[in-house]
Amino acid sequence: MRLMLLSILWVSFVFSSFSQEPAVLTQREQSRVIDQWLEDRIGNLLPSLMTETGIDMWIVMSREYNEDPVIRTLLPSTWHAARRRTILVMYQPSPNAAVESFAIARYDVGKSFKKAWDPEAQPDQWNALMEIIKEKNPKKIGLNYAKDYGHADGLTHFDYEEFMKKLPDAFKDKVVSAQTLAVRWLETRTASEMAAYKHIQELAHYIIAEGLSDRVITPGVTTTDDVVWFYREKIKEMKLDTWFHPTVDIQRPDPNSNEANRSFAVRPDVAVIMPGDLLHIDFGITYLRLNTDTQELAYVLKAGETEVPAYLQDAFKVGNRLQDILTSNYVEGRTGNEILRASRQQMEAEGIRGSIYTHPLGFYGHSAGPTIGMWDNQGDTHGAGDFPLHANTGYAIELNAVVFVKEWNKDVRIMLEEGAFFDGEKVTYYNGRQKSILAIPRVSNYLGY
Repeated sequence: MRLMLLSILWVSFVFSSFSQEPAVLTQREQSRVIDQWLEDRIGNLLPSLMTETGIDMWIVMSREYNEDPVIRTLLPSTWHAARRRTILVMYQPSPNAAVESFAIARYDVGKSFKKAWDPEAQPDQWNALMEIIKEKNPKKIGLNYAKDYGHADGLTHFDYEEFMKKLPDAFKDKVVSAQTLAVRWLETRTASEMAAYKHIQELAHYIIAEGLSDRVITPGVTTTDDVVWFYREKIKEMKLDTWFHPTVDIQRPDPNSNEANRSFAVRPDVAVIMPGDLLHIDFGITYLRLNTDTQELAYVLKAGETEVPAYLQDAFKVGNRLQDILTSNYVEGRTGNEILRASRQQMEAEGIRGSIYTHPLGFYGHSAGPTIGMWDNQGDTHGAGDFPLHANTGYAIELNAVVFVKEWNKDVRIMLEEGAFFDGEKVTYYNGRQKSILAIPRVSNYLGY
């Protein structure tokens, strides 16, 4: 009986060291939420964005399986691609007025975009579109061609040529790039989306913590690639998706290990995980059409160790400090380049070495909005770096601090990334941020040396 009780207590301890798995909606429930959010965005967000950018008619068009990045965010949840040629028209009759939306297609496109083309009466889809344009007589017609953002450059060359060929001469000088409108649409988060983003990030944190634990890692046996593929399987098991293949890499005191200087253009080598290793994970999930992008660190305890060495935790704090420097420079209206410049001046004044390469996060993992540094460019990023910071936008706060650790007689690179929201006044992490290095295994409450 005593042995059975100890076994029960041990199992209880092991499972209590992890939080309960966060809920994931069924596919049907996810579909309902996505469609509700889409209607909310079209009805309550789009009017202000069209007024802000001065475009009173926005035309987004794609052919099947060659989707414009924007149209993917306008399709209903049950559509996995455009059908044949799908043309969506959004028209605002006056500033701040409700947006009228039409589908120049053979079908209704969700609830908002009602079919406005009868192929029996008008066989030519382009002519049907021109009839809408002439009827509404817009002042500015926004099309998705863009210099600075691939997200806003989804109109194909052929469709642009056909459109311009069919467009009456009186409207040709009204055609403009919809780059700013597309970026603002992609970057802006609604209240409902933000309410859910904490939970989405919680899911990511839960999966990361399980992978960086002795549930998955057996030192001397498990490889970094084993952990990567655990993450891929776990994501599918939880009915989630990922937008990139995870990375797991190792820094260790071995003088022949040079991971701290590896170029991010090169994937790390596969290695067996050993006691004394500092592990780094780069990981992201997609849920409800929103994305996470997270990097965290864990340390594999050596025999006799009951906690992560203080010198590594101290190095980690430098990474947290660099996060604070960066987010303190988030000021509405500043460009990404200005935020980077101010942050680098401050980190250099404090003697912090490292790099900042923070990016917008939302419908895409590397989404549209102000670019704040690149891992291979710590100067200005022309174009995307000149875009100003707006309220109600999300970011992956991504950076690294390089710290010399005398106990290892080498540099250690503290690579961190966490999802966060800018409300116009301050930056708030969706589900907190890592404040200390995880221990593998987690320290028990009753075993000791």
